[in-house]
Amino acid sequence: MPELPEVETVVRGLREPLVGRRIDGVWYERAKVIHTPSAEQFSARLMGQTVQAITRRAKYILCVLDHDILAVHLKMTGRLYVSDGPEAGDRWVRLRLQLDNGQQLCFSDARRFGRVYLASTVEAIAPGLGPEPLEDAFTAAVLRERLAGRHKAIKALLLDQSFVAGVGNIYADEALHHAGIHPERAADSLDSAEAERLHGTIRKVLQAGIDYQGASVNWYRKPDGSKGESQDHFYVYDREGEPCLNCGQPIIKTRVAQRGTHYCPQCQPKR
Repeated sequence: MPELPEVETVVRGLREPLVGRRIDGVWYERAKVIHTPSAEQFSARLMGQTVQAITRRAKYILCVLDHDILAVHLKMTGRLYVSDGPEAGDRWVRLRLQLDNGQQLCFSDARRFGRVYLASTVEAIAPGLGPEPLEDAFTAAVLRERLAGRHKAIKALLLDQSFVAGVGNIYADEALHHAGIHPERAADSLDSAEAERLHGTIRKVLQAGIDYQGASVNWYRKPDGSKGESQDHFYVYDREGEPCLNCGQPIIKTRVAQRGTHYCPQCQPKR
């Protein structure tokens, strides 16, 4: 599933072709792709609204319109891009928004898990999200406070979007590795130095993911259809059995919170 760096890359790629464009038509394959409101209300409210900004909250792509926010969650196989027309030949397009310049905003999703939302506020779409890890307000002190009293495994906690927004499986593994923390450690067992180190590595790996324009390990592609490069710079994720780039020990894969989890037993000892 695309995480913060992939979603941020999509957002940045959509700003130039979308901001200032008016929505003149709506087509959807099935009403189920529209989570909120009803498909009929969704279409009626979108018509004639202009895209004022493209931004992000957690893993949601947000199109700020005149009166509403159009949000898209890509889930596992979603892709959002601007096309010159249906001749592009994408058989997985589930939603098209006709723009006033003749182009279309297309939401493609092979497995049909992705959803679109229309609401007046982000909170109405995704309540209870945690802090944004790349914002200045997310300090090491904030992370330490949020870890206190949390007995859950630290990897599982990082995947909890109410704890911190936008981090997923890939970047949780990478951040924990760089911090030297075993993914199964109880969150409240981290001391102040470890928590501060983890705060830094969370921000480091997410920013690197943005700089490399996301990880194309499965379905993720940038809006122009090309791949990101983050996957070429992983230290542990998807490297089971390969030598650790720090110490040479083979990378181990296990499961935490039902998710495949990669770590180095030497660099990330379990205490």
